[in-house]
Amino acid sequence: MIVSQTQPNEFTLSTMINACTGLEDGRQGRKIHGYLIKLGYDLDLFSANALVDMYAKVGTLKDSVSVFNGIAKADIVSWNAVIAGCVLLESHDCALELFREMNKESGVSMYGEGVGVNQTTLSTVLKSIASLQASHICRQMHALSLKSGFEYNNYIVNGLVDAYGKCGQSEDASRVFKESQTSDLLAFTSMITVYSQDGQGEEALKLYLEMQSQGIKPDAFVYSSLFNACASLSAYEQAKQVHVQVLKLGFIIDIFAGNSLVNSYAKCGSIDDAERAFREIPERSIVSWSAMIGGMAQHGHGRLALQMFNEMLKEGVAPNHITLVSVLCACNHAGLVTDAKRYFSSMEELFSVQPMEEHYACMIDILGRAGKLDEAMELVNTMPYEANAAVWGALLGAARIHKNVDLGSKAAEMLINLEPEKSGTHILLANIYASAGMWDGVAKIRKVMKDSNVKKEPGMSWMEIKDKVHTFIVGDRSHPRGKEIYAKLEELSEPLRKAGYVPMVETDLHDVEEREKAKLLYHHSEKLAVAFGLIATPPGAPIRVKKNLRICLDCHTAIKLVSKIASREIIVRDINRFHHFRDGLCSCGDYW
Repeated sequence: MIVSQTQPNEFTLSTMINACTGLEDGRQGRKIHGYLIKLGYDLDLFSANALVDMYAKVGTLKDSVSVFNGIAKADIVSWNAVIAGCVLLESHDCALELFREMNKESGVSMYGEGVGVNQTTLSTVLKSIASLQASHICRQMHALSLKSGFEYNNYIVNGLVDAYGKCGQSEDASRVFKESQTSDLLAFTSMITVYSQDGQGEEALKLYLEMQSQGIKPDAFVYSSLFNACASLSAYEQAKQVHVQVLKLGFIIDIFAGNSLVNSYAKCGSIDDAERAFREIPERSIVSWSAMIGGMAQHGHGRLALQMFNEMLKEGVAPNHITLVSVLCACNHAGLVTDAKRYFSSMEELFSVQPMEEHYACMIDILGRAGKLDEAMELVNTMPYEANAAVWGALLGAARIHKNVDLGSKAAEMLINLEPEKSGTHILLANIYASAGMWDGVAKIRKVMKDSNVKKEPGMSWMEIKDKVHTFIVGDRSHPRGKEIYAKLEELSEPLRKAGYVPMVETDLHDVEEREKAKLLYHHSEKLAVAFGLIATPPGAPIRVKKNLRICLDCHTAIKLVSKIASREIIVRDINRFHHFRDGLCSCGDYW
């Protein structure tokens, strides 16, 4: 057209701007903008809106906002375009500020009637609210959507569910979802994701079944969230069933579902299944590698995790800060202090990743566990961050291992100031006092807990058998097969004694006779779960147990021996890591 010397008009040029947007060609788009100015056309609203949209979509937000500010009288399309541009380029504060200006120009408050917004405006702003986790603004947007008559609009429902979920308000998200009575795939996906991220794995799985009953065909994103739900529950059998569904539908090639499957199997206690799933991902991203390296570290395969890290580097995948946390954790679980020091000191030089608080906490934990307490404290004093709960927790753990009362007291004092409601700090300090024979100190801790109304979190263990989750707490006899469970424990007592098991009564802080302490120890939730596993699963089958706290040293010792006596692999996932007990040994190498 230009070659034929036919002069374009503003309609031609605005159409060309849209073409540049579709091609994400900012250079040509800027030329078209220049043509508009050169030919003397006033920037009509249609062309201006197209330019606002184009500049944002090619990544130049400053130019997008500049064109928007030059519009004499912006309409709803103009506002939506510039706000969407801010959201697209993750300038979420800017998006909210523009939304406030938009309402201000309407001359009414956010709660007022007649605000010039539509479903596009609301759903776009909700994305920024979700990213910023701005819960108070989320409620305002919810009120505005109600007043604007969009409470049943699918886009708004999905946006509210996602925003409330990201703000940690799963109950509000659930209420919006249920009240909308939607049968939309996106809404189900959003709600399943909220439950999964909030640790409500059972609710996520229930909602998936409801979704199927309504005949809604799931997509890869649903399965990605379901795998995460199974991971939070350590529900190995459920993960396998979901995996079968994914294979049937051909979603396993989807990178999101593939990465979630790796993470799920790793957190369900089957690192072999996780590695198989990892190898089947056609194009492994940094998320894939990080999930696998982190899984191996958690399962005590420190050296294998480092081998995989080197394999990742050979494939040209650059690590991020999460990968390097997993690498340091691998060194920690395997006791590889020298390797950890090398990786930690070269992070910035080799990988352009500046050590963050998590990396310092890992390194301090590594040094502390290895008995290098002076080095650990030196790192605490020289790091560019103020020591947080993770750091003091690592030092308290090191003090417990090495029976260092002074360090334990200091670390516990700092932790209690940071997290006064957590009982674990008091318990660990009491254990340090008990192991040093300082019973006055134990009594003092008990009194502090009583006076401060700090309740000890009860130890709980879970087992999944035939799609049903069985829960155990210390001394509980309410399980339908309770008599059989206690009979199995009684049956094991003599073989355990002959194998060298002696109850570690000094680790029990109850103010009772030693005989009663031994009985309490023998009826810990982990032991009840293992006993149930022995009677409820086929001979030779692995037993998988999840525990909400750190596995106690007495249970760790006893379960090691049970694995040999019963010729079973027993996998216990506690709050820190996995323990694979086999033939009287543990994968952690007693690096407990």
